[in-house]
Amino acid sequence: MTEAGNPEKTLKQKTAGTLKWNTVDRIASQVLYGVVGIVLANVVSQEDFGLIGALLVFQSFAIIFADSGFGAALLRQKHTTEQDYSTVFWFNLIVSVAIYFILWFGAPIIADIFQRDQRLIPLSKVMFLTFVLNALAIVQTNRLMKMMDVKMIAVSNVIAQIVGGGLGIGLALWGWGAWALVWQSVCLAGVKTGMLWATGGWFPRCWIHKESFKKIWRIGLSVFSSSMLNTLFLTVYSFVIGAFYSLRSLGVYTQADKWSKMGSASLSQIFTSSFVPLLAKVQDNPIDFKRYMQRINRFTAFITFPILAGLAIVGEPLFHTLFGNKWDSAIPLFQILCVRGILVVLISLFGNYMLALGYGKRLFSIEVIKDVAIAVAILSTVWFNSVELLVWGQLWASIATFIVVIVMVTKVTGYSLTSFANDFLMFAGITLLMCVGCWLLSKLWLSPVISLLIQVTGGLIIFIGAMKLRKAPELSEAVTFLFGKFKKQL
Repeated sequence: MTEAGNPEKTLKQKTAGTLKWNTVDRIASQVLYGVVGIVLANVVSQEDFGLIGALLVFQSFAIIFADSGFGAALLRQKHTTEQDYSTVFWFNLIVSVAIYFILWFGAPIIADIFQRDQRLIPLSKVMFLTFVLNALAIVQTNRLMKMMDVKMIAVSNVIAQIVGGGLGIGLALWGWGAWALVWQSVCLAGVKTGMLWATGGWFPRCWIHKESFKKIWRIGLSVFSSSMLNTLFLTVYSFVIGAFYSLRSLGVYTQADKWSKMGSASLSQIFTSSFVPLLAKVQDNPIDFKRYMQRINRFTAFITFPILAGLAIVGEPLFHTLFGNKWDSAIPLFQILCVRGILVVLISLFGNYMLALGYGKRLFSIEVIKDVAIAVAILSTVWFNSVELLVWGQLWASIATFIVVIVMVTKVTGYSLTSFANDFLMFAGITLLMCVGCWLLSKLWLSPVISLLIQVTGGLIIFIGAMKLRKAPELSEAVTFLFGKFKKQL
């Protein structure tokens, strides 16, 4: 039978290719992001990072408004028309430009909120250009993701990281401080968007179509609402720290949050862009949907548990190797946030299951649950004037949210709690064993670099060895996948 006559095989190959290029994208981008971040963290002051952290609070909301959940709606749809793409493009552009001008005139208010630091006014007017540039790329990106042809997305991200990172490093070394971080962000967004437009082969061919808008809005509204709440309560920590503590404390938190999210956010992005289009194609077949859920659960645990838990364990030698003692106060925050990142990835995964089945409104419920838990955590810890205690509150809020959401997803999908436990527990146990081994190795009196190398090597040996003993198929699948031979059935 030819490939064209075997749609299931074609779907598997497309999924494998999508997963591969998304992984290449995230790994290459994060390596470049990490290298640039290391240089900047050693050159730029903690207070300058705090200035950018304050702007990111507002920029995060601007990005959500610019997209309004339409990007996710395009992915969710089985069949997307040219009118749908054009409608989303013009809507995103109009909203992003309008918000930019609102924030332009609101720059003095932003400065007043964060310690009345007037440096934030010119910084914000340039920094906020990035979400307009990113809005221009939403349809180009989602169109390629919809076709499960993400190679050019990966290439544009990598090139943008190289150009933007080079500019940021150069400006930082010349003493531009916070401006180096601003122009790095603007350059990165501009290069990525420009490349996608130059190579994507798509241009809007019509204006906003009323019927397309109504159809996409119905799907996007739930995503927008949940994203808005999610952003509100993720940025509230930066807001509280920057407004009531100090910009230096915000800079420390921003660094811990940034480096921890290199793991959790990257994994969530890979899994969402790789698996949501796949799940949407089998949403009407409960048996296939559950089969894919099982494989996705196991693969997610196989990748996520050891990476994020491992980062938490090696946090101290990692920071000392990269930054010396400059960011020591960020180490415990980084470790807590890495552990929390495991729950963030899983909660995001569960939300994707519900989104693929058409239960987008449940995403809003998830965010309400999560945000109530975060609000309780903040109110319980903010009075102690401890940033670390605030971050512990994030972890406990995520635990409470995870418990509620996993019960919710079992009711929607019919996938039992026992099945979820079977999917996750083996990987959790092996990861715990790996962490104990790394912790014991950390007790050796060695330099940070040597300690980091020994812990990472020891952790890999323990994890891979245990996986081999358990004969877990995910190990062999991961090996063949890396070499482009993803032959195992999903």
